[in-house]
Parts: sequence; structure tokens; C-alpha cells
Amino acid sequence: MKLSSVIGAAVLSGSAYAASYDDIPVIKAYGQHFFYSNNGSQFYMKGVAYQQNFSPNGSTSTNVTYTDPLSSKANCARDIPFMKKIFTNIIRVYAIDPTVDHDDCMELLAANDIYVVADLSEPTTSINSDDPEWNLPLYERYTSVVDSLQKYNNVIGFFAGNEVIEKANQTAASAFVKAAVRDTKAYIKSKGYRTTLGVGYATADVPSRDELAHYFACQPIDGTDTSIDFWGYNVYSWCGYSNYVASSYGERVQFFSDYPVPVFFAEYGCNDGIVGGPTHRPFTEVAVLYGNMTEVFSGGIVYQWFQSENNYGLVQIEDNEVVPEPDYTSLMSQLAKVSPTITASSAYTPTNSAPACPTTGASWLPVASPLPAAVNAELCDF
Repeated sequence: MKLSSVIGAAVLSGSAYAASYDDIPVIKAYGQHFFYSNNGSQFYMKGVAYQQNFSPNGSTSTNVTYTDPLSSKANCARDIPFMKKIFTNIIRVYAIDPTVDHDDCMELLAANDIYVVADLSEPTTSINSDDPEWNLPLYERYTSVVDSLQKYNNVIGFFAGNEVIEKANQTAASAFVKAAVRDTKAYIKSKGYRTTLGVGYATADVPSRDELAHYFACQPIDGTDTSIDFWGYNVYSWCGYSNYVASSYGERVQFFSDYPVPVFFAEYGCNDGIVGGPTHRPFTEVAVLYGNMTEVFSGGIVYQWFQSENNYGLVQIEDNEVVPEPDYTSLMSQLAKVSPTITASSAYTPTNSAPACPTTGASWLPVASPLPAAVNAELCDF
């Protein structure tokens, strides 16, 4: 049924502007975990993917458009109260327009203690999986997004790529994404932006996932900072009423147990078997993700907020009002029951070190060094 927008407004106004994007505490990555900068308490992501009319895998087609989810104060004011009812503390956005103002939406998010992780690409400007390049247009797109969002304390960081490598013959593209990580981090440093702004990668659950994880976290011997600051994992292996073993969640915990940076589910929420079967996703994985996985994983981001043809949406928008789907109710019920163990940064000493870079061979093509050359805007202009 349709929940009253009046109730939603009350949720928003009750805490509105309790914290602006200037004074909301920054989230920082330290070792394998995220922590609030003000009190050192551990931060677990309870998030939702927030982008309408958009395929996160991107496209190289020139006729693909997208709607910036952070550009409309009215839409954010409409949606945020309902996000808070499912305990949302972070959203993932896949493409923003760096030329427009985001102050109003970012202020509303901050006032409700909601953070943002943003992809740097957009559908027509992204690293091509089959014919990869790292060039001036890409660099300018990536750095313009950084420029646009860096001032907001509730921005945790950025993804330099999302599922760029999906097939065995696409691993060569990893070197171009790693170059993008390198140059984006160097740009943030050169501009004197906040040092806690992280740059990561979001991987699909593909056969090369282990090599990818090691490759993006390893450091070349020349000391150049090319490693990711966090690792996003798009995983849909827990479907319906699965379990820790059958879903391979246990294997993922074991693999990442010695990983040097935070790991989280950048997308989750399988609906296989749901369409034409049960009427909603039960989200039984939530109890495990925020239970016995918390020593390694920092929570996750459910795919997705808006209902679309793929039937992954938590809500419908009808006559500009939010209409929760059954998935919304089941997710809220599951999240209401979790209480992950909170570690203080003062009581935590990181011990994990960067992994060795994977060895090149028939199934793994890129090398850690040298990477594709850094983009030099002045040289390119010349």
C-alpha cells in the first residue's frame, strides 16, 4: 500500500540539518575496516544503489542518457525518509553530472547521516572492456566528478570502474583501470583534497575475481601508489533461502581474511527464482553479512532503490510518491534484527599487507608495472 508522504516528511524534518555536509564526520579507511573520524567507531555499510533509468554496466553507445540522482532536492526529499526506515547509511550512485549543483541533496543526505560512494564514469565515457584506453576524455571525466563531490564530507570515495572485466579475454583492461586508480589518487593529492577520499574498484563475481582482487591491491616495486583504497564486490550468489556454504560466502570470507583494505558488497540481492515464484526477496543473507562476516566485510549495498524491468527495485515511484515493494518490507525486517560488533579504531591494529601481484599467463594478461602512461593534459593539448 502507499505510505503517507506526510509520515515521510516527519522523518526528514525530525533530524533535518542536524549535520551538514561540512560537519558530518568523515568516514576513513584504516586497515581492513571503515571508521568514523570523530569517535573512531566502526562503520558498516547499510546501503542501497540509487540511480534511476540506468544500467550500471555502462555502455559505449552515444545515445545513452542518465539522470543525475543527486541533482534533485525534491526527489531526495521524497526518497530519503523511506531510506531511513530501512536503516540506510550510504547510497551508491553510478553516474552524476559534474556540471550541476549537488548541495541540496548532499545536505539532506548528511542531515540524515547518509554517505555516498560514487562511480567516476558515465555510460558514454568509461573504460571499454574489449578495447580499453586511458585517455584525456576519461581523465577529465573522472577528475571532474572528483572536483564536483570532493567538498562533501559525506562522500566516502569513488569507483574507478564497475565490472569492467567480465570475461577471461578482458583481463588486459585491468591495467587501464589500475592506471585510472593511480591517476585519480594522484589528482586528489595534487589538489590538496581530503586525504580520506578513497578510490576503489567494483568487481563482478567472475572467474578471475581472485586475481583481480590481488592485482588492484598489489603495489609495484617502483613505489608508485597504484593500489585501491577499498574493494567493492558485486555478488548475487545468495538467492532466496540459501546459506553460508552454498552461496560461497564462506569462501569469500576466507579469501579476503588477509586483505589489506576494506571489502564490502557493492551490490547484492539476488532475485533469481523470485520472478514467477515467491513474491519478494527474503534477504536472509543480511543476518550473515552483518553477523559472522563482519570481521572481514564492512556491510553492503542492496541493488536497487528504483523498480524497473529487471524487478530488482525496492520501491515504485507513482505520481511522485514512494510505494514500497514487498522487497522493501523484507529488507527492513532483516536489517532491524542485526547488531554487528563495533570495534574502535583505537583498539584495532592493521596487520595485513599488500598481496603479491598475480603472475601473467594465459588467463591473466596485465602486469603491475609499467601501467599505461599517466595522462598529461598539457602534453595532450600541445
